[in-house]
Amino acid sequence: MKVMVLVKATPDSEAGIMPTEDILAAMGQFNEALVEAGIMLAGEGLHPTSKGVRVTFSGRHCTVIDGPFAETKELVAGFWLWQVKSMAEAIDWIKRSPFQDGEVEIRPIFEADDFGDAFTPELREQEERLRAEMEKRQ
Repeated sequence: MKVMVLVKATPDSEAGIMPTEDILAAMGQFNEALVEAGIMLAGEGLHPTSKGVRVTFSGRHCTVIDGPFAETKELVAGFWLWQVKSMAEAIDWIKRSPFQDGEVEIRPIFEADDFGDAFTPELREQEERLRAEMEKRQ
């Protein structure tokens, strides 16, 4: 199963305070272990919301709101995509991370079969074609 691991923002990450060399080195070692185990598919840190925007939709109308955004505990500061056997395995891995405070959320990613009959053979073919095209472009 694929999961997205969402690293929640902190007051420091929202203030743009960069991690120390020691923290970066510890995270690098953790990422290396994830890659060597075949778990990590992707992972990135995000700039603070002061550099981002939110787009809200109401029918065909959309509104763009410039950051920063309140409620730090609900913001995301980074993410990983992992391929794991189970949620328990994902939890085991995150427990090995160098985090000492903050919050991480782990959520399963939908797979084609999760959509049932609504995901028709034509839609599945389109999805496979788009994935192949994205991989070619990377």
